[in-house]
Amino acid sequence: MKTLTDQLTQYAAYHRDRRNIATHFVGIPMIVVAIAVLLSRPQSTVGVLPFAISPAWLLFIAANVFYFLLDASLALAMVALSIVSLALGSWLANASLGVWLVSGLTLFVVGWVFQFVGHVAYEHKKPAFADDIVGLLIGPLFIMAELLFALGWRPALREAVEQRVGPAHGSAPSAPEHQAR
Repeated sequence: MKTLTDQLTQYAAYHRDRRNIATHFVGIPMIVVAIAVLLSRPQSTVGVLPFAISPAWLLFIAANVFYFLLDASLALAMVALSIVSLALGSWLANASLGVWLVSGLTLFVVGWVFQFVGHVAYEHKKPAFADDIVGLLIGPLFIMAELLFALGWRPALREAVEQRVGPAHGSAPSAPEHQAR
């Protein structure tokens, strides 16, 4: 299995334009929530559980197990995102059929529009998942890592990724050795 650095580097290679990354900060969360919404029906308590589970729960649990295999601290942040997404998905799944379907499909389509605008207008590269389907799981992780990097989390990891693929266009140097160049 690839390491966290390998996964983030592979994904980052398709995302070096800050404007494209910005579109992903909008589009990826919309898609994640859309999946939570659309897969939150049907719900079942499976007879013994005090809360209802759905296909969304199963998918998000599997994704978070994968994230934990890559990195526990980043996975904890993804668990928080998953809980919020699943709560919103469950809430909308309990609405009328029309509200559930329109909200889920709208979030999904608009989220993908943001993704493709970023790749076509700014990055001029195909999405990462076109070459590796795992990119669909790494996208949300990449956005979380980028957010945490901006807050000063794990500068050595950020530097390792940037050493392999270079810094994002228009980004400030992240380490003193970049300033010496």
